[in-house]
Amino acid sequence: MNFITELAVYMAENSNELLALTIEHILMVACGIALSLVIGIPLGILAARFQKLAPVIISITNVIQLVPSLAMLAILMLYLGFGFKTIAIGLFLYSLLPIVKNTYVGIKEVDDGIKEAGIGIGMSPLQLLAKIQFPLSIPYLMAGLRLAAVIAVSVAAIGPYIGAGGLGKEIISGISLQDDIKIYAGAIPATLIAIIADLALGLVERKTKKRLA
Repeated sequence: MNFITELAVYMAENSNELLALTIEHILMVACGIALSLVIGIPLGILAARFQKLAPVIISITNVIQLVPSLAMLAILMLYLGFGFKTIAIGLFLYSLLPIVKNTYVGIKEVDDGIKEAGIGIGMSPLQLLAKIQFPLSIPYLMAGLRLAAVIAVSVAAIGPYIGAGGLGKEIISGISLQDDIKIYAGAIPATLIAIIADLALGLVERKTKKRLA
């Protein structure tokens, strides 16, 4: 059998296990991304509202992004132990920069004329943010979310090094055994997750832009 046939046979024979690993991979990414949205959006809003804080917030998220992923997870493992929780926190930290930065840029890019119109009809700063600035920044936020999702899917692949599961388990097993079939059996679904997430979020981003146009 050629390589592609062997790969297809292996994936068919181990479909249940690969499906379980795929679901686990998606759950890890979803938890990390959800945390980054919950924390990142308020940080982005805070940076946009208070210009003195903006360089500090953006710089901190930039520094986090620069730390090598394996080193970051090793540090987290020392405090949080092995497993799902540690990889979820790691993915949250790596997803934070695009969420914070794009939220900040989106709010700052709202046209001054639109803001002045809101102030002119008596809107408070909070109403202006909630009803005008944040809704108009959503396309920027979606662009950041797309990037965060792709980053999270790739970083999640090293989760097994700290006791987490996901498709990285199959990839790392293949590396240990020098088995190309196992490596591709883990890498292909992980790549498909990243592509599907990017396409789906891209579609939402385009629809959001059309609604706001």
